Amino acid sequence: MNVTLIGYGAGNVASVRFALERLGARVRITDDPADVDEAERVILPGVGAAGYAMQRLKALGLVEALRAFPRPLLGVCLGQQLLFETSAEDGGADLLGLIPGRVGAIAPAPSRPSPHMGWSRLSLRRPDPLLEGIEDGDWAYFVHGYVCPDGPATIAAADYGLPVPAVVNSANRWGCQFHPERSAAAGARILKNFLELPA
Repeated sequence: MNVTLIGYGAGNVASVRFALERLGARVRITDDPADVDEAERVILPGVGAAGYAMQRLKALGLVEALRAFPRPLLGVCLGQQLLFETSAEDGGADLLGLIPGRVGAIAPAPSRPSPHMGWSRLSLRRPDPLLEGIEDGDWAYFVHGYVCPDGPATIAAADYGLPVPAVVNSANRWGCQFHPERSAAAGARILKNFLELPA
C-alpha cells in the first residue's frame, strides 16, 4: 500500500504519516508536483487558514497537479475544505474547485462554540467504499471553525447544531472534516479503506 502525503507547510503531516505506517503503508512525503503525478494515491492534510494553504500550494506548483490527479485523493480537515470552490476564510479564498460549493464559518451559538473541537458521532448518508465497516454513531475527532456546504457530495455528517459534512466524495476525491489519525478505531478503518481503494 503506497501513499503520497503532501507536505506543503500547512498540514499535520507527522501524525497522519504515523497513522498510515501503523496500517502497513509505505508513505512518501513530498511537495513536488512530479511525485503527485506518479502517485498511486494522495492525501492532502491541512491545518490553519485556507488562504495561506492555497498560497503554499500555488507557490509549490501543486494546484494543477492536484486538480488533474486521476487516482484516489483524500483531503483531511482543512484538506477537505480545500477540495471545494471557495472559502469565506481570510476575506475570501479561491480553493481547488474539485467539489462545488463555498466553505463558510461556523456561526457560534450558546450551545455551539466555534471552533468545533472534540468528539462527535457520525451519521451515514449513503454507502461508499471509504465508509466500509463504519456504522451510524461511530465517533470522530473534529477541530475546525469553518464548515463545508452540505450537499450531494456529503456521504456522512455530524450534528453540531447544524449539519457538518464529515465525509464527502466526488468521483475520485474524498474528504474527512475530522482527523482520522486521531479518531481511534473508526479513523483507522477509514484510512485503511482509503489505502485499499483501487488505484
